[in-house]
Amino acid sequence: MTTPQYRTIWISDLHIGSTQCQAEILLDFLKHNDSEKLYLVGDIIDFWALSKKMYWPSSHNTIIQKLLRKARHGTQIIYIPGNHDENLREYDDYVFGDITVKNSDIHITAAGQRLLIVHGDEYDGIARHSRWLSFVGNVGYDWLIEMNRVIRYFRKLLGVQSHFSLATYIKLKVKNLAQFISLYEESIVRSLKSEKLDGVICGHIHHAEIKQIDDFWYINTGDFVENCTAIVEHFDGRLELLQWRVKE
Repeated sequence: MTTPQYRTIWISDLHIGSTQCQAEILLDFLKHNDSEKLYLVGDIIDFWALSKKMYWPSSHNTIIQKLLRKARHGTQIIYIPGNHDENLREYDDYVFGDITVKNSDIHITAAGQRLLIVHGDEYDGIARHSRWLSFVGNVGYDWLIEMNRVIRYFRKLLGVQSHFSLATYIKLKVKNLAQFISLYEESIVRSLKSEKLDGVICGHIHHAEIKQIDDFWYINTGDFVENCTAIVEHFDGRLELLQWRVKE
């Protein structure tokens, strides 16, 4: 194993097995970033998408192989299932190919902070109580991602910055969706603040963030379908949000 640049890396919402997955960018990220510990924070394999349509190009095999290779070479990999791969929650504490499945975990940073690692759908009222609405929303989200591919193509032809997320733009412009993000963040913090924790690291809503709410760290990994973001821990315990782009 090469000398890692980071103590810990967190990535989530890769959606392998769906057309949303940004395989090229994800593989480039995995190639250039090493860590002692790697958390896969849910929605890694998209069983929802696979149940509708079998989509598994060779690049998705390469992602799995790359992760298994990292685990064999000494990276401690912990897989926290999300709502799109929730069937893996039945295998809490199982080890598959040197990758450990855990429904949640406590990570202690080099600075001594205790952080709960969960996917985050447990704190989403829609995901918990209106599962059918989650599926409807997922279909609409898939449509936005496909539209985004077309927009990016024409922006690139016109010489405009190629990265643009239609879904993110709409989420930030539509008042109700912006309010949902805020309520989601507050719900997690309110639920966990009484625990002996300094913060939480989650994914789920595809909106990366590092901030404090009432002296409690709320950290969201974002996603690897729209924004291609990750959270990293440096060896002094400092946390940083990365947004990854393949050099063109």
